[in-house]
Amino acid sequence: MNIFSIPANVAVSDTGFVFLPTTGETFTLNEIGKEILRMLQQNKNLDEITEIILENYDIDRMSLEKDINDFLAQLKNYSLLVEV
Repeated sequence: MNIFSIPANVAVSDTGFVFLPTTGETFTLNEIGKEILRMLQQNKNLDEITEIILENYDIDRMSLEKDINDFLAQLKNYSLLVEV
C-alpha cells in the first residue's frame, strides 16, 4: 500500500496552484490533478485514489493507474511529494 505525503514547505491552493518556496517554482494542476493532490492531503492511499477516480470518470483502470503513477513520479521528481 503506497502512502504519500506533501512536504510542509509546499503550498497548494484550492485552485490547483502549487508553489515550492525553496526553488520558487510554480505549477498549475488540472482538475484530476487537483483531486489527486487533495486526496493525498487527506492521507488516502493509491488504491483508494484509484477507486474514487474510477467511480467519477469514464476511464479504464489500466490507463488510470498508468496516468496516476506518471503524475506521482512527476510530483516526486519536483520534490512536491514524498513516499512515507
